[in-house]
Amino acid sequence: MAGTLFVVATPIGNMDDISARAVSVLQSVDLIAAEDTRHSGRLMSHFQITTPLVAYHDHGSEAQGERIFSALDAGQDVALISDAGTPLVSDPGYRLVRNARERAYKVIPLPGACAVITALSAAGLPSDRFCFEGFLPAKQSQRRKALESLASETRTLIFYEAPHRIVATVEDLIDLFGAEREVTLARELTKTYETLLNGNLTELLVQIKGDVNQQKGEMVLVVRGFDGVQQGAQEQEEERVLKLLLVDLPVKQAAGLAAKICGAQRNALYKKALILKDISG
Repeated sequence: MAGTLFVVATPIGNMDDISARAVSVLQSVDLIAAEDTRHSGRLMSHFQITTPLVAYHDHGSEAQGERIFSALDAGQDVALISDAGTPLVSDPGYRLVRNARERAYKVIPLPGACAVITALSAAGLPSDRFCFEGFLPAKQSQRRKALESLASETRTLIFYEAPHRIVATVEDLIDLFGAEREVTLARELTKTYETLLNGNLTELLVQIKGDVNQQKGEMVLVVRGFDGVQQGAQEQEEERVLKLLLVDLPVKQAAGLAAKICGAQRNALYKKALILKDISG
């Protein structure tokens, strides 16, 4: 009889967040497939788990997966873990689980810590409907393109972000979503320096620029979805500011200044300014 593949969630920081069931399974299986065996070795040592570890990554060698399937074929049970949190959520495991199901192995998930859900639970933003976008592209042009496609998304948006890109990402969010969009930055969740910053995007940018400590660690951004009423008010304010500036300034200069005042995209305001100039002309 073939073995079982267990998908096991591990702590995202605080070791005490692991479940008793997870410890029991990790102790009892024959093999643990880990994203980084050195990193997971500390977790095993903490809970005195002596089960052999084998490296597994979705983009690793084919031999990694076949070793796991050989163990399952031999009737051995295998646990899949990532460095932290629930496997497959922006972590390796998708290909392994998919192949296991295609080969008709039994797959059993063990629930546990997940930074996405942990951040959402404390953000105070609508949580009945949300979408997780993982990490945004590192290159600004690609990141802005991704954000533009999400600007009208009505569900709460959740992103992971690297600390060295957090300022640039928030600046892009201001430019494309508007300065008043509500946001929560959840940083270092469950760890010693856990911080949750709430407010609008402009307020968040001021906070993280004013404190370099807020530009360190693991980060989750929870952004309120598009609100048609709120966006309408934003557009009205942009039009009001543009009309005032166009009285004394040329279109390009008026659009640039209005973009700074309203926290909006300059190109969009330039097009709007051309229309307003046409109408007034």
